Amino acid sequence: MTNSPVKRAIILMNLGSPDSTEAPDVKRYLTEFLMDGRVIDYPWLFRKILVQGIIVPSRTANSAEAYKTIWTKDGSPLIHLTRELQQALQQQVDEPVEIAMRYGNPSMEQAFERVLARVPGLEEVIAVPLYPHYAMASYETAVEYAKEVHRRKKHTFSLRFIRPFYNEPHYLHALSELIRPYLSRDYDHILFSYHGIPARHIKKTDPTHQHCLSSTDCCNIPSMAHGRCYRHQCFATTKEVVQRLGIPEGKYSNSFQSRLGKGWLEPFTDVRLEEMPKEGIKKLLILCPAFVSDCLETLEEIAIRGKEAFLEAGGVEYEMIPCLNADPLWAQALAGWVKDYASGKKGMILV
Repeated sequence: MTNSPVKRAIILMNLGSPDSTEAPDVKRYLTEFLMDGRVIDYPWLFRKILVQGIIVPSRTANSAEAYKTIWTKDGSPLIHLTRELQQALQQQVDEPVEIAMRYGNPSMEQAFERVLARVPGLEEVIAVPLYPHYAMASYETAVEYAKEVHRRKKHTFSLRFIRPFYNEPHYLHALSELIRPYLSRDYDHILFSYHGIPARHIKKTDPTHQHCLSSTDCCNIPSMAHGRCYRHQCFATTKEVVQRLGIPEGKYSNSFQSRLGKGWLEPFTDVRLEEMPKEGIKKLLILCPAFVSDCLETLEEIAIRGKEAFLEAGGVEYEMIPCLNADPLWAQALAGWVKDYASGKKGMILV
């Protein structure tokens, strides 16, 4: 256990969820999420017309029905699973651990108030955006949101962040060991389905302004751009995992899910699920490494609709490998990063 003289607390940051499956709550959540300029990066007025005039009115009912298919007695799976991770981490560190959502509840404001109440004289907060890969619509918006709340509330404690952990050995070990038992089964292929983002986001976050998507092989050409390239980082995670597990070439591939509109990263997961049976892939394992907590995009989009599409296209067996959730090795990895920092090692902490 850590014995740091600094009065410190930890906040786990996840995406968020509606408060319920009722239409007003879903509408409120979708509006907050889609009005984020780092999610839909159009000028504010156009974004407002698009989101509040077209997307939210047309998607609220369907989204509410989708949430109902995964809702549990504990409410939102994402919220519940993040709380389970909070509890697992709290058992391994001395610092108080709270959770916050980028959209919805509990908010960052509420999380800051809770840690202040738990730690009189709080000096430092370590915020952990639960996104392995850097993207402006996930990691970046979480960090900037936390910073903005910290400034607006004029909090005096310092704020630090865990950096994207797509290639961190302890994270990769936890993810690989989660997958390993499934590989003993009879399967034809394993699909790494990452959340999709618009290709323009990749170019926007490229600090060189000329490397990303400049060629078909850009992700394999060394560049400082890779530090903020979501596409490269996704491919790097897959590469490291398959090496650790000994999965041969041709037995795995990458795809991108949850697209909204044109110009998103390819290949698309939904398209591949319909194509694979025609290519002789009848028994499929699928996982979603962009998420550390199961949520609508994994439990409904992949585990339910994805399975239906694959089987209807001629597939025979389909199994989704769950996210890390509160896996013991994953909680240990988080605890290790915090303990390293508390002992004087910068490590995973982005100062």
